[in-house]
Formats: sequence, C-alpha cells, structure tokens
Amino acid sequence: MTMVAPAPPSSPLGRLRWALADGWTVTRRDIIHWIRQPVALIVNLAFSVMLVLVFGYLFGGAMSVPGGGNYREFLLPGMLVLMMFFSLESTIMAITEDKSKGVTDRFRSMPMSPSAVVLGRATADMLMSVITLVALVACGLAVDWKINRGIGLALAAFGLMLLLRFALLWLGIYLGLMLPNPESVAAVQILVWPLGFLTSVYAPPETMPNWLGTIAEWNPLSSTVSAVRELFGNPGIGGDSWIAQHSILMAVLWPVLITVVFFPLAVRRYQRLSR
Repeated sequence: MTMVAPAPPSSPLGRLRWALADGWTVTRRDIIHWIRQPVALIVNLAFSVMLVLVFGYLFGGAMSVPGGGNYREFLLPGMLVLMMFFSLESTIMAITEDKSKGVTDRFRSMPMSPSAVVLGRATADMLMSVITLVALVACGLAVDWKINRGIGLALAAFGLMLLLRFALLWLGIYLGLMLPNPESVAAVQILVWPLGFLTSVYAPPETMPNWLGTIAEWNPLSSTVSAVRELFGNPGIGGDSWIAQHSILMAVLWPVLITVVFFPLAVRRYQRLSR
C-alpha cells in the first residue's frame, strides 16, 4: 500500500499555520529532551550562576567602578548579556549534531513545512534563553543586584537582551550548518570566549589601553551591556565616545544588522543541504 503525503496548503495563511504547527513539533522534541535528560540544562544554569558568583565575590573585591557604585550591580547586566552570547555555542552544537546524525535530512524528507526545522530550533533556543535569564536574575537578586528604574524600563532591557539572542540564533544556525561535525565546534569556541570577554562586561573600556578600549566599545555586546545598565539604572553608564553615548540605539542596530546578514545565509545554507 502506497502512502501519499498530503499536498502543502496553497494559501499564505495555510502555509503559515503549517509552518507554525510543524515548528512547534520540532520545539517539543527539544523540550522532551530537556525533561528526559535534564543534566545538560542543569549544568548550563549552574555554569551561568557560578560565573556570577566567581566574578562577583572572588574578583569583585578588587574591582572599582568609575563614578562609584556596587561592582555586583555593575557586573550583573553584563553577565545577563554575556550568557545570551555564550548560548550561541549550544545553538551551534545542536545544529551540528542533528546534521551529523542525519536527523536534519530525515526531517527534510518528511511531509513537513520546509521552515519547521529552523523555526523549531529558534523557538527552543529562545525558550532556553528565557529560562537562563530567569535563573540569573534570581541569582542577581540574591547577591544584592537591584533594578532601580522601574518595571517598564526593565522589560525593555530584557527585550534588548532577547533581541540580541534572536540575532545570534541565525549566526549559530549558519555556523552549525557550515561545520562538518560536532568536534569542529571547538574551533568556534576558541573565538567565542575572547569575543565575550573583550567587552564592557567585566571592566569599563575607559580603564583599558586606548586601542583595546575602542575595540571593546565597538563590540556589539558592549552596546547591549551599556544599554541594559542604563535601563536598569545600574552603575557603569557613560563614556565619551559616540557609541557609548548612543548605546540604546546601537543595541537595536547591531542585532538588526546581524539578523539581516545571517538570516538569509542560514536559510540558503539549509536549503542547499544534501544537494
């Protein structure tokens, strides 16, 4: 008996519903993995909390914030943004593992929406990012971090962090599709960590040598860090450079630019798999 796959919906609304339904199915696959194998999720959250405690207490006593202020209040917004950046590694690893195991090809051979795999991956990673933010916010509140400018601006700050994470998703999906196997992710990690630390997360750029401070200020992460500090009302706001004085604007423009560049590259690379 021959099974005939149903024809794809012909209307735009039907195709959208098809994509959303199949994308949610792929997302549920990842959620089930978290429930059945929670070790990876727990380790990821524990690592994030550990970094906050290590830098906040182990090194925090030796750090001073220009203009004064509690170093842990200076640190927490940066750590929230940094964890959004480090989540790039999990996106790359998940995409590379599915591709190397043939899971992506099996999805592509099924009568499902062509965008479902990418949409499902994006939804699962954004959900994981929200969970990470909740855990870090709870940790921050426990170590005397404060939101000083009201819930409205705080929600805007969280929105900027998730916007950055959304942009980095497409970079991660593209790199995951480009890398030949999971072992090659280590080569990307070598670059991820220096890019994450060469920012204003741990120290203000004005305390660095001029050339290094300029690089740190123009790192896209630094714009989001500065914008989030401003919206939360935490210390470490300011700077004489143009980009430091327009951090909220750049915290929007950088993610938009990253998305514009890597979204079409990721989609095109996915469409060319197994050709």
